[in-house]
Amino acid sequence: MNKEAKKTVIIGATENPSRYANRAAHSLVRYGHAIELVGLRPGQINGQPIHTGQPALTDVDTVTMYVGPQNQPGLYAYIKSLKPRRVIFNPGTENPEFEEQLRAEGIEPVEGCTLVMLSIGTY
Repeated sequence: MNKEAKKTVIIGATENPSRYANRAAHSLVRYGHAIELVGLRPGQINGQPIHTGQPALTDVDTVTMYVGPQNQPGLYAYIKSLKPRRVIFNPGTENPEFEEQLRAEGIEPVEGCTLVMLSIGTY
């Protein structure tokens, strides 16, 4: 269990239990982190609502991406507006263009896997 909880926004959240975004939501909660879910369709994971669109969120430590680079440009301004400390690009979501923009804003881009980071204690 981490000493301090990190509020994490999951971009690409889905009710589908076979998707990594869903697994990450369960793991983050299990490790004691607050989560906010943002996806294409409304729904819920563990009673937590999946928001659609670009909800106003505050006190965000981490954004974890489960949306491919081809679908990210419409999210650039939104993600930057959340002012996270870092954005985790899970496998398949890596995006050098956006990563460079984040660095310019003082946001750390991390190419990694949220599930692995949690399991080995580097989250």
